[in-house]
Amino acid sequence: MPNPPKGGTAEKELECADTINRSAARVAIVTGAGRGLGRAMALGLTRSGIRVVATAARERAEIEALTAEVGERMVLPVLADVTREADAERVVAATLEQFGRVDILVNNAGRGMKYVRETFMTEPTRFWEVEPETWRMVIDTNVNGPFLMARAATPHMVRAGWGRIVNISMNRSTMRRAGFSPYGPSKAALESETAIWAQDLAGTGVTVNALLPGGATLTGMIPDTFPVNARSTLLDPRVMVPPLLWLVSEETNAITGCRVTANRWEDANPLGATESAGWGSEPAPQPAS
Repeated sequence: MPNPPKGGTAEKELECADTINRSAARVAIVTGAGRGLGRAMALGLTRSGIRVVATAARERAEIEALTAEVGERMVLPVLADVTREADAERVVAATLEQFGRVDILVNNAGRGMKYVRETFMTEPTRFWEVEPETWRMVIDTNVNGPFLMARAATPHMVRAGWGRIVNISMNRSTMRRAGFSPYGPSKAALESETAIWAQDLAGTGVTVNALLPGGATLTGMIPDTFPVNARSTLLDPRVMVPPLLWLVSEETNAITGCRVTANRWEDANPLGATESAGWGSEPAPQPAS
């Protein structure tokens, strides 16, 4: 296990990058990579030497800006809606055409509570007050999108005998929070997908895990109405990078069906932030000796 970092976030990212097996030039798909958590994770992956296919549903300028920052050799921007089967398949096809392989899928694209009400932090919406169209949009993006992307990418990983699927989740308390429909139910479903898919893929070399920040994070899901003085309490999206690099490394071949809480993660003791995905309280699987 790498030594604990002595510096800030950038140093920690570089130290965690050392855990990546550089003998194989891995390729990752990161959905919703134009901003927030997705952008931070895409940058973290490229800095570790992993090439990234960055998707966005509407804002092509955001993923093109990411490409301009990192370089065309490392990032391929693809405009795609993960709720559409054809788009999911097109993303995987573009990945194979550009880079010849797909090793990692980060299911980050998501819709939050601001689509229900901008003031959701202070004015909860009861479930029967949610417009059916909004409910369908959130569920379609947060539950069906990861399924369609994983369905398109997984067969290629299985054939290669190695792969990583990382689903971006959230605190269980938020899944239970009053006024958080349909966002809470959508992430609870994603945790169930994580636990079940991990079992379906047992023995294939492909792992499935969930990764969550561990608290409210400064992303586009936070509305403009959020108090300015409270923004300093929000997590930096880069908190996701060190545990993500660990999850996609060779160190985690035996770690699957788990959830990792980023703000509890320490590179000297990664299992301290790791537990079984879903609703149980079982400890995380131990790496093979």
